[in-house]
Order: sequence, then structure tokens, then C-alpha cells
Amino acid sequence: MKQLFIALVFTFGLTQSKGFAQVDLDLKFNHVALSVSNLEASVTFYAQVLQLQQITNRTQNPAVRWMSLGQDKELHLVSAIAGEVQLNKAVHFAVSTPNFDAFIARLKTLKIPYSDWPGAPNTITTRADGVQQVYIQDPDGYWIEINSANK
Repeated sequence: MKQLFIALVFTFGLTQSKGFAQVDLDLKFNHVALSVSNLEASVTFYAQVLQLQQITNRTQNPAVRWMSLGQDKELHLVSAIAGEVQLNKAVHFAVSTPNFDAFIARLKTLKIPYSDWPGAPNTITTRADGVQQVYIQDPDGYWIEINSANK
């Protein structure tokens, strides 16, 4: 009985901690920011390979550039922070295209290496749900998944 009481008090404490009431915050994805070593090379990569458009950087910081991901979503490229970033494929962002085959042809034309999740070169993964996906890296080594999820 004592253990049940402690469990109930603990559970109540978690749900009522610091007096916060449950509120629907209606959070929506806004942007992803990447620390880059060469701002111009990164802007060029995202503009040429993913065809992202540069948009107004409202911070007006010259060491930061903003790119549109569409639907009011943004990619912020930041060269103002010094320090090494540890990268691995699990740290990535993904974009979808209904023109997946055309995108693969574009990668081949631009000689951009791509791989599947395990890392097999020039290989496309088809997930159990039928979505095709590949992974590429930007000039700083960040992983980007391109998939056909919105076909």
C-alpha cells in the first residue's frame, strides 16, 4: 500500500510540477540551423543541388544565411560559431520530392554521391511503406535524406 501511495504521489507530482497546466501549445516546425565552415560554399550547395531559394535573413547577421524549405519552413546556415560538430547519419534532415527519379538523375549529372541508409554507394532504399530514399552530404558533412514520401 505504501508503494502504491508513493507511486500516486510521484505521478501526481509529475503532472502538476511547478503548477503548469496542460496547454495546447500548437507547436509547428519552423526551421533547422546548421553550423557551416564556409558560408558561400554551403549556400551554393543548397541552391544548386536542392534548388533552395535564398530568403531575407531577418537577423541581418552577415555570418548567417536563410534558405526557404517551402511552406514557411527555413534552413539557416550559420558560420558565426567556431567549434567542431560531431556528425553521423542519424543526425539529418529530410526533404521529400514527388520527382524522386528526376532528383536522382540530377545527382548523377552533378556528380553528387548518394547512398542508402547502410551506406552502399549509388543505392536507393525502398522502405516497407514503399517510400524511396537516399542520403547525400553537404560541404560540411551534414546528412540530408531525400525521399519520395509525398508522391
